[in-house]
This record gives sequence, C-alpha cells and structure tokens, in this order.
Amino acid sequence: MKIKICGLNPARDVQLCIDLKVDFLGFVFYDKSPRNLDSDDVKKLKNYKKQNSLYTAVTVNPSDEFIQNIVLKNFDYIQLHGSETIERVKEIKSMGLKVIKAIKIKDEIDIKNYRKYNEADLILFDTPGMEQSIKFPENLIAKLPKGERFAVAGSISEHNIDNMIKLGVNFFDLSSSLESKFGQKDHLKIKNFMKKINNSNENTSI
Repeated sequence: MKIKICGLNPARDVQLCIDLKVDFLGFVFYDKSPRNLDSDDVKKLKNYKKQNSLYTAVTVNPSDEFIQNIVLKNFDYIQLHGSETIERVKEIKSMGLKVIKAIKIKDEIDIKNYRKYNEADLILFDTPGMEQSIKFPENLIAKLPKGERFAVAGSISEHNIDNMIKLGVNFFDLSSSLESKFGQKDHLKIKNFMKKINNSNENTSI
C-alpha cells in the first residue's frame, strides 16, 4: 500500500513524514493555494535525509524554466494538475523526471481519460475540488483501474480508509483531511492515519 501526503511545509512536516515512512511527500507550487511554497522553502528540503520517501512537486501547467530551476534539482516526481497534453507529459519526462498526472473525475466517463496518459508514471484520480476536499464518489471507486500505478485523492481519512481498501484502492493521496487548520498539517492526524494504514497492512498480511 502506498501513501502520498500533499501540501507539506518543509520546516514543520518533512521529518515526521520521513519517520513514519510516508512514500510520497508532496509540496504545492500553486499561487492560489495556502500551501504554496517559494524557492526559500525548497532550500529547506536539503536539510533532511529522506530515506525511502520521494519528494513530489505538485504543479499546474509548469513552465520549462520552473521545471529546470526548481523541480529537477530538488524533486523525484512532478505532479501535473493542469491542462497538460500527452505531448507535454512526454516533454517533461524527456527532461529526466517521473510524472504523476492528475485526472479530475466527475462522472464515470471521465475515468477513461487516463488512457491518454500512458507516458505518465503514475495516475492520480482526483475530484474537481482539488484542495477543497470533495469526497470521491464511492460508486465510481470500484470502477477505477487497480494497481500501484493508480492513486486516489478526495477527502480520504482514517475513518473511510477501510472501505476504500475493500473497494480495491491501495494508493492514497491525502491533504486537507490531515489538517485541523486550513493549510497547516495536524501531526496527530498524520500519526493516527499512518497507524491505521500500518494496522491494515498487518491484517492483510495475516
């Protein structure tokens, strides 16, 4: 089972997530977000030994300049949340990055859009609300493709994780559900969620 936590603050949250063995640590670069980072924030990432955790730059239609100056030097993955075409995904991959392409899901017909992005390393099925924490429609979860290449985001928490696992999801992306104050991660919520995940993994292996 894979876990990605988005909207992290480099000074506050990184060491905790590394210690808890979170697989993907997501950092937002989007001006309209309260979680948006700047170049000074990025420099702080050099202070950590990230072990097996992977740094992910979460972006919307990123420029080549931003990719070359910020992403390539500091991140393992780039997450694309904009209107990037398959040609653009190929261009970004050719720069030497692994790509997560987000697909916004409103109805069942939207799920098929992921097939356009075979060049992407990972696919994230998300709700249209992005950072507004809209719950992913349960009736559509069972219709999503399964496997470690496919992640799901949308109001996921320790309270609904068991049901989503039963529906076949094994890659979860969380952000606002792990906050008590908008834009700021709650470390107790992160610890409780990861404890729940570890318990689920143990029960699955028995």
